[in-house]
Amino acid sequence: MRKLLLLLSLLPLFSQAADYEKVSVEVTAENLNGSAYYVPGLSGAATEYEGFISNAGFIVTNEGVVVFDSLGTPSLAHAMRDEIRKVTNKPIKLVIVSHYHADHVYGLQVFKEEGAEIWAPKGAFDYLDSETAPNLLDSRRTELYPWVNDKTYLVEPDRIIDQDTEFSLGSHKFLLTYFGKVHSEGDMSLLSLNDQTLYSGDLIFEGRIPFVGDAHIIKWAEALQQLSNVEMEYFVPGHGMASDQPQETMNLTYRYLNFLIKQLSAAVDEMTPFDEAYTAIDWSEFEDEPAFDVANRKNAYAAYLYLERVL
Repeated sequence: MRKLLLLLSLLPLFSQAADYEKVSVEVTAENLNGSAYYVPGLSGAATEYEGFISNAGFIVTNEGVVVFDSLGTPSLAHAMRDEIRKVTNKPIKLVIVSHYHADHVYGLQVFKEEGAEIWAPKGAFDYLDSETAPNLLDSRRTELYPWVNDKTYLVEPDRIIDQDTEFSLGSHKFLLTYFGKVHSEGDMSLLSLNDQTLYSGDLIFEGRIPFVGDAHIIKWAEALQQLSNVEMEYFVPGHGMASDQPQETMNLTYRYLNFLIKQLSAAVDEMTPFDEAYTAIDWSEFEDEPAFDVANRKNAYAAYLYLERVL
């Protein structure tokens, strides 16, 4: 009878696992410091590597697990969940979302269905209520099928964070730093104080040119200056390898954003047309960086339009 009851209790887990197409990419959790782990994504465009192009992380406390971001498909999140289970059987209590971009939130449903609470920065609903959110999900159901499919849905946060917030889980203490509209419509970082490990989300792209999109790049550069003053031992960017040399990890994104601001502010002030300005700028400092060819001109144009609005 006990064996039968055990099998019946496991049926929901088996059925849930069957809902997620298995990924062929290797999803592996790496221990950084103490109870802090991260899952490193691969370097690529949004739909490459089955969508596995961003980082996520988790911290194991004596009362449960805090997850940071959820990767770019439910299948990837399910693989990440399996990695968590290799470390601990404690419940996944909380998912902290750095920002609402697809490669960080499409896996939320896996953790939500396990009972985790979702916390996100103010601005999350700006994304969820926009035309972009359902349109992008529809396109990813084609571009990332079968890992994103008709059963994939957008998860709303349970709590909105709009200021710096300290919280505890068990004996673990955490600090959420809210940056407002920076890289996205709302961004925040998570510092595990016990482990002195900071998870930045897409405020930092390590080892590649960042994605600017509709970012508020002046505020972004200011946020990076703020991050540089945080005491930490390990740093986990939104993309690229984690490091015990935080300043080095932040350096490329910081230099690149400030370069865009300086060069394109001058062009806007002088009312130089974008094409002319872009051609005249010496990009040699960054042209050998990964993603330069595919991202730089788009980034520069987005920054130019932004600076036209705010200067």
